[in-house]
Amino acid sequence: MLKRILPNWFVGVVATLVLLANTLIWGTVVLLFGIVKLVLPLKPISNALHFGYYQWCRGNALGLRIGCGKIHVEVDGQVSKQGWYLLMANHLSWLDIVVLSAVDVLPAPKFFLKDELKYVPFIGSGAWALGMPFMKRATKAQIAKNPKLKGLDVERTKASCKAFRDYPTTIINFVEGTRFTARKHSQQNSPFRHLLKPKAGGVAFALEVLASQLDGILNTTLIYDTPDQHICRSFMQGRLNGVRVAIAQRTMDSVPVGNYQLDKEYRVQFQHYVNSLWQEKDAFIEAQNAVLVNKMPAVHKELEQL
Repeated sequence: MLKRILPNWFVGVVATLVLLANTLIWGTVVLLFGIVKLVLPLKPISNALHFGYYQWCRGNALGLRIGCGKIHVEVDGQVSKQGWYLLMANHLSWLDIVVLSAVDVLPAPKFFLKDELKYVPFIGSGAWALGMPFMKRATKAQIAKNPKLKGLDVERTKASCKAFRDYPTTIINFVEGTRFTARKHSQQNSPFRHLLKPKAGGVAFALEVLASQLDGILNTTLIYDTPDQHICRSFMQGRLNGVRVAIAQRTMDSVPVGNYQLDKEYRVQFQHYVNSLWQEKDAFIEAQNAVLVNKMPAVHKELEQL
């Protein structure tokens, strides 16, 4: 590995450039095919789009293999690359997206995005081309003024998710809604030692839209072995030693499903369910903190083998 024979700073620069070039090249390819798809909405064009997206994921795996010591992926349960899942993860860094996209045991990752992100170059344009849903949810105040808006966001998102049926998909949801920092943790007065408070509403919305298509929930925990709290900076400096990705599958029959916005009893029930997952995740992180990631055995498989 480059990290063993070259200076850390050089490895970090090379790995960062690989990730940037990967996004620039394949983001452009996906966007161009997306424009072609507007004129020729044919299956081969969609297949080409998803091939480009798959190459972006593989390019991310290459960048991580260069810049990171070890990435261990372990799965508790049965996960099929031909399935459909909702993945709930803690959020530590923008590198989280790169790591999860490079996990080859999962179907292609997709995201529910805020409507404003559709105008962001490469990120928004690529997501638009791939048919990822942009959420524009109506507030309670807006619904009170215009009752016709009730349920419109769900129906609109359901329509935009139709393409998910054609391609195995992992919908990724960072349940905390923002990246973890010590400052945010303190401001929230979070009851968890290593996590921010989970926001159950976004997960409930995704379930309301996609529950009938999903094969399970993937409660996923990311742990970085780094000497610096700034994970991205550690990666760019070549000082990120390893990453652990622990995936615990939950079957759909164990997940409460209902109308989160209108059913108060269900809302309390679902918040309790999400909090219980976060308690498990917090305990897992606490148990692993004393062990360096780069000394752990690879339970499933390492990206080095890809």
